[in-house]
Amino acid sequence: MSRIFWDTNLFVYLLEDKGELTERTVLLRERMVERSDELLTSALTLGELLVKPMEAGNDFLVRRYEQAIAAAATVIPFDQAAASVFAAVRRDRTIRPPDAIQLACASVASVDLFITNDKRLSRRVVPGIQFIQSLDVVAL
Repeated sequence: MSRIFWDTNLFVYLLEDKGELTERTVLLRERMVERSDELLTSALTLGELLVKPMEAGNDFLVRRYEQAIAAAATVIPFDQAAASVFAAVRRDRTIRPPDAIQLACASVASVDLFITNDKRLSRRVVPGIQFIQSLDVVAL
């Protein structure tokens, strides 16, 4: 069993039809369930997912996203410990604040694997995260 953190974009692919990206994400999630891997994400992910449905006034979709995340993943808060890691990550100004928040939350949770579709992040080393990989290269 591994602790695997998903960046926001993977949930978008899972919950919305994005073609091949959705297919790959569904396969990844199925393999994770087979292996009893733990899925983690941050509260930022939920916030990012809710923006468009709230803008559209789509309360049904807001509830769907909230329920899907709550049922599938452990949501890591951005707390004081994560804030400290965030500051260390943001010393590299090429990492955007939302990405630094995600990495900080994953670090505090001591995840085995952080999966994103942002290839720039896959080259980073962050204490508390064993591996950072892009969706297109992660083993299924």
